[in-house]
Amino acid sequence: MTSTQSGNGAGALPRLDAADLVARAEAQPWHDPARYWGEHQTATAHLDPPIATLHWGALAWNAHDLLRRASGMPIRVASKSLRVRSVLDAVLAMPGFAGVLAYTLPEAIWLARNVPGRAGIPDVVVGYPSVDRAAIATLAADPLLAARITLMVDSVEHLDLIEAAAGRGAAPIRVAIELDASYEAGPLGRIGVYRSPIRTAAQARALAEAIVRRPGLRLVGMMAYEAQIAGLADNPRSATYGSLIRFLQRRSIAELRERRGEAVAAVRAVAELEFVNGGGTGSLETTSKDEAVTEAAAGSGLFGPHLFDHYRAFSPAPATAFALPVVRQPLSGMVTMLGGGWIASGPPGPDRVPLPVWPTDVRYLPREGAGEVQSPLQGPGAARLRTGDRVWLRHTKSGEISEHVNELHVIDDGAVVGSVPTYRGEGQAFL
Repeated sequence: MTSTQSGNGAGALPRLDAADLVARAEAQPWHDPARYWGEHQTATAHLDPPIATLHWGALAWNAHDLLRRASGMPIRVASKSLRVRSVLDAVLAMPGFAGVLAYTLPEAIWLARNVPGRAGIPDVVVGYPSVDRAAIATLAADPLLAARITLMVDSVEHLDLIEAAAGRGAAPIRVAIELDASYEAGPLGRIGVYRSPIRTAAQARALAEAIVRRPGLRLVGMMAYEAQIAGLADNPRSATYGSLIRFLQRRSIAELRERRGEAVAAVRAVAELEFVNGGGTGSLETTSKDEAVTEAAAGSGLFGPHLFDHYRAFSPAPATAFALPVVRQPLSGMVTMLGGGWIASGPPGPDRVPLPVWPTDVRYLPREGAGEVQSPLQGPGAARLRTGDRVWLRHTKSGEISEHVNELHVIDDGAVVGSVPTYRGEGQAFL
């Protein structure tokens, strides 16, 4: 196994190279639960749970599958979906991945800054507006950071705040305009997420003109995230609901392609743009076909959480998982895990809860669910568990798993080959 050092002493990671992927792809052990989770059990037998793992073969498969689906369009890695700096470094070393989409400005500064033993990431776009005045002042005072980091804006108020925080004589601040990509579906209301107030080409051009009139700002990009396509499963268990989703997504794709194209053209008439970012893990096929877009964003598909189990176009491998110990047997056929309430963001519901995957045939108690410090389980699989055993679970989303642990234990070739710190493990909590 060939390894490469990744991330300021973060640990030795296997390379994500295409030649090595051939053998891994042929095996695809994640399609055999007994084999895949059995390998996790054996590899981590010397570790006491709670633990979280990163299966390197599955990560490699996911990374190359994202590139395949993007059809040659560069992919900017969404850091919120990983929150592991050494994994970001390893993925960015692969041709086809370029730059990071960060979620806060302090995080972007941390990633972009050069430190002893580690060169910072040279291209970081903050995907959400920042009103952190101290962080903006830090950015403006450092020419290297100002050259590497781009802030997201969608209003004149953002421009005013950035200029006031940056102060006079600062290096020009790179900014990008976010275009709202949600879909107005008539009586069904807005489909997607509420983000930018900029929806039309005229609005985008007006903001672009306001930016270029300010010498302290430099307009370099645009972004439009189609959450209703990228983050909404198109193959749910309900066939009727699935048909409705796919109908709305087809309409949304057509509407956004026209509206985004017009908006990008309007802004390009005002300023030269370095990038137009769009999409996410669930929309790579359609986003990569949009001629107005120059790069896609993706992150969750690298770790393969169970949110993506219900898409028709792709099926990522479960590259991350976590194990919790069985600490009680309150009744025959029932066990209790320590912890478990690693709930994902979004509308509260059963699909936000970690999914027990090994042993199979276990389920939460409806009245308790996944608890903060204990989670009872029942079912045929629970009857086979004993105190001291462990249960393997998959998180609903992606990077949020990294907020619960200090490190991910890396499994490769059936063994734990090391561990890598999460943001939390490096003492960082950005949001």
